[in-house]
Amino acid sequence: MVLGFKNFRKNPCNGKFFSFILSRNFSTQRQQTIWRAKNVSYLIASGVVFGGLCSYSGKLISRNSSTKLKDLRPPRYASETEFDLAVNKIKLIVGEKNVTNSIVDINHHSTNEFTTITPGRSQKPKCVVYPESTEEISKIMKVVFEYNVPVVPYSGGTSLEGHFHSTRPGILLSLKRMNKILAVHEDDLDAVVQGGVGWVELNNYLEPSGLMLGCDCGTGAQISGMINTNASGLNASRYGAMKENVIGLTVVLADGTIIKTKKRPRKSSAGYNLTGIFIGSEGTLGIVTEATVKLHVRPKYETVAVAQFQDISDTTNTVTSILRSGIQVQLVELMDKNMMKFVNYSDLTTRKWQETPTLFLKVGGLNQIVVNEYIKKIKNITQMNNCKDFIFANNKEEGEELFAVRKGAFYAMLDYGYNEIDENIKLWVTDIAVPLSKLSSVLKTIDGYFEESGFQTAILGHVGDSNFHADIYYKEDEFEKCQDLVTRMIKLGLSNEGTCTGEHGIGIGKRNFLEIELGEDAINLMRKLKLALDPKRLLNPDKVFKIDPNDMGQS
Repeated sequence: MVLGFKNFRKNPCNGKFFSFILSRNFSTQRQQTIWRAKNVSYLIASGVVFGGLCSYSGKLISRNSSTKLKDLRPPRYASETEFDLAVNKIKLIVGEKNVTNSIVDINHHSTNEFTTITPGRSQKPKCVVYPESTEEISKIMKVVFEYNVPVVPYSGGTSLEGHFHSTRPGILLSLKRMNKILAVHEDDLDAVVQGGVGWVELNNYLEPSGLMLGCDCGTGAQISGMINTNASGLNASRYGAMKENVIGLTVVLADGTIIKTKKRPRKSSAGYNLTGIFIGSEGTLGIVTEATVKLHVRPKYETVAVAQFQDISDTTNTVTSILRSGIQVQLVELMDKNMMKFVNYSDLTTRKWQETPTLFLKVGGLNQIVVNEYIKKIKNITQMNNCKDFIFANNKEEGEELFAVRKGAFYAMLDYGYNEIDENIKLWVTDIAVPLSKLSSVLKTIDGYFEESGFQTAILGHVGDSNFHADIYYKEDEFEKCQDLVTRMIKLGLSNEGTCTGEHGIGIGKRNFLEIELGEDAINLMRKLKLALDPKRLLNPDKVFKIDPNDMGQS
């Protein structure tokens, strides 16, 4: 026993606790002896618990500002028995019908038809849970925190980098039934919505009011998922990504605590920017259940212009000139010559296009005179940059037909690939972003990579904010060759002061690139924040960066 106490007191945390107890004053020796005898088991138990807190996640409570992976112990998750106990308690919270382990539901929530990162057999949830309120999610998280059950939040499921793969099989928490628009404050230009609201549904609801959410991502994307990946879409050059469009959040933390990060005023200097911490965190820090989002006034007048060029560098030079001129365009989208070939193949419009690099622009304003003036200036700029053909819509119907080319581009690619390359063809979609001044040379270099590779490819660019997708068709047996090409492109972007992901996020597919981009110390700081908010590492484990020293995954 004496030896045990000596070892116990060597632990710095336990030693301080033990010294504090022994420093207590008692009026008599007899009182001191009785107190110690009665409480020796309490001393040991309390010390062990306290010592456990000091070392639960390695050096969870440490004096360092960051946490290195090697300093962590592997996380401990629920046994089969513990998991079953937790699920039974969750059924009491949400009702048995809202907890399912059917193969159909599990497979539906494990992948989508676009992602390159497909889950392994052991990377699927054991069951799917459908809560309907923040309060239900809070109660669920208290249960999973008690039993150490890993949780993957799911909203929309349109992401591409394996964000919703259950790397530690537990429960998947679907926000599908949390799809209520709670309030719209038209005069304040904001709306309060649950996390499962789709941006398309929100904009349809807002249309009569003349308002809209600025971000327009994949059609099935939902607010919580868009916040978690800091998504953006076509309109980002005018309205920004989600981080520019979120005012405040309601978040459930790993232990079930409910917090609101901010009230509704646009401007606030009240404490830490908690809202910003959760945007882009990919569900690893908390579950976003409600959001107050900014709304924008829909342009009273809007038109679409299309400019075609001989060389891709002329398109990027045009974008730079337009932005520097002070013209505020709604969006500027680039489609390279191969993409225009796929458009012609799929007959998206009655017009047959020149198969050359092409810009699609949307311009809006208070009245038709303003819009016409913008179009006139844009046309002049394109002509100064060797534009071969400039077209603009004279009315709404023409505008919708022209813009249908860009909106349908991805499906045109799939149409061409399935019919002309292989019925099982796959498409690797990247999302590199670089400073605008670097964009021209980077795209030229990538064109060279494509020529060397032998793959059929296309480039789609949200060039208004210098983000582009260099997309590659590949067959199953070409996966590694395609992956090498993607890695080469991403490293090119990083070497040009860019980012490995402009809008899709990290997930498990780009963890190694994030470390190259930001450095080990920045990742260690993120890991420290993760452990502070999620000490048991239950929330979307293994996403963004590694949390387990035994994790040998390379991506």
